[in-house]
Amino acid sequence: MDRRSEIRDFLTTRRARVTPEQAGLKVSPLAGPRRVPGLRREEVAQLAGVSVPYYTRLERGDARGATNAVLDAIAGALLLDDAERAHLFDLVRAAHATAAQARAPRHPARRTLRPELWNMLEAMTGVPAYIRNGRLDLLAGNTLARALFTPVFNSPARPVNSARFTFLDPAAVEFYPDWDAVADQNVATLRAEVGRNPHDKALSDLIGELSTRGDTFRQRWARHEVRRHRAGAKRINHPLVGELTFTYEAMELAADDGLFLIVCGVAPGSRDAEALELLASWNANTPTASPSNS
Repeated sequence: MDRRSEIRDFLTTRRARVTPEQAGLKVSPLAGPRRVPGLRREEVAQLAGVSVPYYTRLERGDARGATNAVLDAIAGALLLDDAERAHLFDLVRAAHATAAQARAPRHPARRTLRPELWNMLEAMTGVPAYIRNGRLDLLAGNTLARALFTPVFNSPARPVNSARFTFLDPAAVEFYPDWDAVADQNVATLRAEVGRNPHDKALSDLIGELSTRGDTFRQRWARHEVRRHRAGAKRINHPLVGELTFTYEAMELAADDGLFLIVCGVAPGSRDAEALELLASWNANTPTASPSNS
């Protein structure tokens, strides 16, 4: 990943979406039409309390001298949310990295799990639960998770990865009734991971694969949207039990940097709960396994 272009494109796209009115600036009706859809560079500099040449240099990807205080001020001027602010800091941190730091991923590109994590998943029999890494590889799932996400775990697009399934497997459009929202979520998650872990070769390879195999991913990638999807709701059209809506919580594993435990749930007594119980009864004797053992 080119650090300078990442900073440039991120700041440019964020600036373009903020109007002067949203930023609290008064625009004279005599000023005439604006040539840019959002803020001008000089307006961002004014709001952030920095010089126009300094902000221009930063937006061109030159992050030299960018302190936390300056980045906070720019994040405020561009109305960045928490995820976007963290992404900006990650991009600048990567730009400041030494040559030795640049060669080392921020955390290992894990594909294997500790036995304790396998045991934990095995013990979680009442809810679907699985473990993924930052680039959305599904590393393991308990029986109920594998039943709930059967099309993902059994997808011919390998290795098993949420984004790879969403963009490369035709079954994804039927499995996700809200496919566009799921696609946007996957891209925004990968975008954030690029900022956190820019030297993960497997991540770069995945993005390259998805970008070269269709315009759909590439167009979304160019938007530079960044989000933290740690909780929410998702709707699927399961091949066995039909439409089902569940909530999810994603928790980062403190002892395993870069890994997340995702636990899914449904409203008690709902039709969704009945569908999940049916899946559980059909798959009661299936052991917890990694996608590679599918």
